[in-house]
Amino acid sequence: MIDVADHDGIALLTLDHGPVNALDRELLTGLAETLEAVADARAVVLTGSGRSFSAGVNLKRVIEGGAAYAEAFLPALHRATLALFDHPRPVVGALNGHALAGGCVLAAACDVRLMSGGSIGLTELAAGVPFPAVCLEVVRHAVGPALDAMVLGAGRLTPQQALAIGLVHELVEPEELLAAALLRANELCRAPSDVYALAKRQLHRPTHQRIGAARPLDDGEVLNLWSAERTGRTLREYLASLRRG
Repeated sequence: MIDVADHDGIALLTLDHGPVNALDRELLTGLAETLEAVADARAVVLTGSGRSFSAGVNLKRVIEGGAAYAEAFLPALHRATLALFDHPRPVVGALNGHALAGGCVLAAACDVRLMSGGSIGLTELAAGVPFPAVCLEVVRHAVGPALDAMVLGAGRLTPQQALAIGLVHELVEPEELLAAALLRANELCRAPSDVYALAKRQLHRPTHQRIGAARPLDDGEVLNLWSAERTGRTLREYLASLRRG
C-alpha cells in the first residue's frame, strides 16, 4: 500500500493503493506506521502512484461497513493526519494528481506542497459527510481564512487557484515533480533537526489547542452522522452521480 524508497536519507513514501489511492482504514493505518518507521530519515516526501495523490475516502467501504466501519475508520484518519502533521522532520507533499477530500487533508498536513496537475479540494459536504475536528483544523492551519469557502463550497480548485490561497506552494511539471520535492526537502534539512522540530511544534500549537477544544464537542456528532443510515443513502446517490458524470 505504501512504497518506501531512500534518497540520500530522505524517505520517499508513495501511496500505491488502487487506481486513485482511496483512503481506507488499512491505508491510513499503514501510513501512520510507516511514518513512525522512517522517524530517523532526514525528511519525508509523500506522493501518490498513478493519476492521483489521493481521491479521498473510499466511500464504498463506508457504505458497506456501516457504523462499525465508521467507528474504526475515523480514529485511523485522525491518527494518520496527525502523524503526518506532527512528524518532526521536514515533510513535503508531491501532489502528482487529484487530492480531494481526505486526500486534500493529507496534503494540507505536509509542511510544503508541490503540485503537478489534477484538482484539489474539500468535497465532503457534496458527498454528505461532516468534517472531523482534526481534519478541519489541520486544513485551517494551511489555508487560514480560505477554509470557509473550501468547506462550504465543497468544490475543486485548480492548481493555480490552490497556489493563490497558499494550499499549494509551487507548481511544477509532472516530470520534474519528484526531483523538485526532494530538492525542497533537502533545503528544509539545512536547519538542525531539533530546531526544526521545535519550530513545527510552536507553529502547530494553536491548531492543537483548537483540536483539543473541538473534539469533545464534535467527535460524537461526527461519528453519529458518518454512521447514520441517511448518510449511507446520500453516499450511494453521490457515487451514482459521479458515475453518470
